[in-house]
Amino acid sequence: MQGCSRRSWQQFLQSSPALSASLKSVHPLPAVYETHDVRYSSDIAVKGVGHLVRKGTGGRSSVSGIVATVFGATGFLGRYVVQQLAKMGSQVLVPFRGSEDSHRHLKLMGDLGQIVPMKYNPRDEDSIKAVMAKANVVLNLIGRDHETRNFSFEEVNHAMAEQLAVIAKEHGGIMRFIQVSCLGASSTSPSKMWRAKAAAEEAILRELPEATIMKPGVMIGTEDRILNKWAHFGKKWSFLPLIGDGSTKIQPVYVVDVAAAIIAALKDDGSSMGKVYELGGPDVFTVHELADLMFDTIREWPRYVKVPFPIAKALASPREFLLNKVPFPLPTPNIFNLDEINSLTVDTVVSENALKFADLGVVPHKLKGYPIEFLTSYRKGGPAFGSTISEKLRSSEF
Repeated sequence: MQGCSRRSWQQFLQSSPALSASLKSVHPLPAVYETHDVRYSSDIAVKGVGHLVRKGTGGRSSVSGIVATVFGATGFLGRYVVQQLAKMGSQVLVPFRGSEDSHRHLKLMGDLGQIVPMKYNPRDEDSIKAVMAKANVVLNLIGRDHETRNFSFEEVNHAMAEQLAVIAKEHGGIMRFIQVSCLGASSTSPSKMWRAKAAAEEAILRELPEATIMKPGVMIGTEDRILNKWAHFGKKWSFLPLIGDGSTKIQPVYVVDVAAAIIAALKDDGSSMGKVYELGGPDVFTVHELADLMFDTIREWPRYVKVPFPIAKALASPREFLLNKVPFPLPTPNIFNLDEINSLTVDTVVSENALKFADLGVVPHKLKGYPIEFLTSYRKGGPAFGSTISEKLRSSEF
């Protein structure tokens, strides 16, 4: 019986009471085999998610008690939110509708069984209920900045969000619902996407008054859709079209900070429930200043062609006109995205009296330095060509 495990040894003794008694009289059992298993667990509840029990010392191999369904997890912001949830020991359900490879990068972010991909159809209510059935937290990160033949702004940014809120309300076990909107979303916005996002906010708070709304500014990060787009265009054509005169003010924010704000709201004592947060970075840039920062980081001389708004809209309008009139999908708009051009006609900054990062205990990063160092891959001499702002700061300390 030398290789016998404790469980098999106990089962063997239970099946032979007479033999067990005789063995005990000759060879008393070690105390470890006579005692029952004692399991230790922390009784610390995760703040903001009620009575959920946390087990373990923290980290990916612990159990936070959170089972989160993250809609839009395969997108830009999604990967950072999933990473933060998995890091604290949560189970993350990842609904996806595309290729089986679309969620592959997320599997590595958690321990075994933590990241659970689930194929679903956003137009099938039963499919949505299935991916939400075991969850106690729902995060909606779904959004798109251009329309396609199959999905309009209204459906993606408004109707889907409202449907998730209705299903979450019927579920009965959803303890937190967090909706990610956009800074600048308003019913009077010149952007169709922003108007749809504003309608979604209103619908969600009508169905779930305790929901939390996050409104981040333009998000910057390794996979972003602004600096990467500009750098790629600038490298290919040696200039960058500047919509308008580049004087529109924006308040870009590091994507990691937005993910941190979402997790902070999720972990609090419920004080963020029913509130709207505007998440902008610590600095306000004009579009021209942000483009200058991009050119400085990739070590290229800035060259611009200023395109007045009427001309930019004229260049972008044919795609919108032909979108549903041709029997084939049209290319994804790049620089000349009509809805994005419309959004640039107004400044997009955090309101003075709005709830901000500070109200969630998060200190956002300044963009100059680490958050934009991914742009070094666009340098013509390779990443080591020249030095970034943060490298200059470090070298000046010695």
